[in-house]
Amino acid sequence: MTDETSISRESLVFRDGAFSPGCRVVPAETAVAISVGGSTHAVMMATPDDLEDMAIGLVLNERIVDRLDEIESVEIVDTEAGIDCQIRLVDERARTYVARRRQMTGPVGCGLCGVESLELATPKLPSVAGSGGICITPQALTDAVAAMAREQRLSRLTRAVHAAAFHQPGRGPLVTREDVGRHNALDKVAGHLARHGIDPATGFLTITSRVSVELIQKAAVMGCGLIAAVSAPTALAIAEAEAAGVTLVAVVRGTEFEVFTHPQRIAGAERARASHEADDHQTAQGRTVHGA
Repeated sequence: MTDETSISRESLVFRDGAFSPGCRVVPAETAVAISVGGSTHAVMMATPDDLEDMAIGLVLNERIVDRLDEIESVEIVDTEAGIDCQIRLVDERARTYVARRRQMTGPVGCGLCGVESLELATPKLPSVAGSGGICITPQALTDAVAAMAREQRLSRLTRAVHAAAFHQPGRGPLVTREDVGRHNALDKVAGHLARHGIDPATGFLTITSRVSVELIQKAAVMGCGLIAAVSAPTALAIAEAEAAGVTLVAVVRGTEFEVFTHPQRIAGAERARASHEADDHQTAQGRTVHGA
């Protein structure tokens, strides 16, 4: 056992036409329950680290609470079956809380398993179109993704976990969290920001995974206007980001990336889009005149 988040396991390595003894460090994966007021809200497989951050981030991102002060206490309890993150709400919030009763055992690649209705899968999101006045340069964005990579200690050990980070312009990554589940990593970041009184609108998020719709939902609920990912987005994620006012940057590889929505938060991107749209309009007009 290298630490509580990773484990060394023996293997047989086939290389150059022959087998030889090997050893690989793999990430720990544990069943983690999020209990609210004594009732299980969700059960997921997660990396057993920074669980208080994850629990707080999850109840904020799923709008079980609106503010940190609506949480009375968080207790992390080891059980024979796994780990139970027991959250108690203040009396006023507890009286109005109606659990979704998802009773969810979710694979790490899924953020919506067990949601009881289609409406809950695509909730109406708050708009972040006017939140935060950040505008970062392309180099600052690619530097941020590179900085997140340098913070990924568990990933270097295992090559099997995701990461999420929050950055403020000129300050680098304020927090980086890793987990076998990309949604868990982002919830851990959200919980850390809430616990330390950091406004998500003052910076931006980076993630190591593809951008699925629930990651956009979490960013919007947090109030963060920019999220950048190393992999590609889904079509629904792009649509949700457009509707919520979130700047979605993806396929960040080295010094290259693609901006899919709300380019005003990336220096030079909005001007470039306006120029391309003008060129397209002129081309379309030319085709119309020629066709006439």
